[in-house]
Amino acid sequence: MNEEITMALDDAKENMEKAMSRLEAELNKIRAGKAHPSMLESVRVDYYGSMTPVSQVANVNSTDARTLVVQPWEKGMLDAISTGIINANLGLNPMNNGEVLIINVPPLTEERRRELSKRARSEGEGARVGIRNARKDANDYLKAAKEEGMSEDDLKQGEQKVQDLTNVYTAKVEEVLTSKEADIMTI
Repeated sequence: MNEEITMALDDAKENMEKAMSRLEAELNKIRAGKAHPSMLESVRVDYYGSMTPVSQVANVNSTDARTLVVQPWEKGMLDAISTGIINANLGLNPMNNGEVLIINVPPLTEERRRELSKRARSEGEGARVGIRNARKDANDYLKAAKEEGMSEDDLKQGEQKVQDLTNVYTAKVEEVLTSKEADIMTI
């Protein structure tokens, strides 16, 4: 296999990996009704004038499937963390007991589960678009290499390898989405 094909495949694989990791990060933000510390990753709190992730000012743990406990390293941060959680629009309402914040995660309704499932599908489509764009870029690179002297057979071989790689990553997206939808729809 010549080096243009290898370069195109490596570049496409890197871009497809980025699309997959972005998909997984977005799907982690979609809660499936179970309390998990990653639910608060997007929360930022005012820590001495700078917006800081809650994980850098407190310990976040889940005590059971419906409860999160946020224990700040400084007791004075309780109100700031509580405000940050409310402002993050996660649908969570922290309770302050003077020592820690206790967050009860409400169970999801059937309608909300369907809505979250649609959102997951939408994120999956975004990942598929990223994968197709990586395929297009790789094929464009191969066509440009053909203009510079690559043989027609090498071009066809390269395009087939890019398509095979695209099929692998599209199947991975579908597998991740199916798993997340099953997680969302499980009561």
